[in-house]
Amino acid sequence: MIPRLALGLLLVALLALQYRLWVSSNGVRDLWRTESAIEAQRAENEELQRRNRRLAAEVRDLKEGRAAIEERARTDLGMIGAGETFFQVVPPAAPGATPAPPGMLEEQRTAEAAAK
Repeated sequence: MIPRLALGLLLVALLALQYRLWVSSNGVRDLWRTESAIEAQRAENEELQRRNRRLAAEVRDLKEGRAAIEERARTDLGMIGAGETFFQVVPPAAPGATPAPPGMLEEQRTAEAAAK
């Protein structure tokens, strides 16, 4: 009788421990959730490190090199270098649109529109 009682108590204790291991808030599910959160954070950190390296290289170029400053002036400010000729390519007008008079530049049209 005593060995059966001891076996029963051990079985109940084992089931209670298994319940705590698999179902409780500090169990295996929480471990899996934490591991996936850590992996997502690592991936985000790697992406941010790549971005920081790109930005640091750009800052270094802007501080040291003249080519980077010239590229920024061309793309962001629309500047051209000395001795260069600027050509503006205008796409064809949509069917049914009123064509602009010959010789009229885009800047002149926008200036006239702003004045009205």
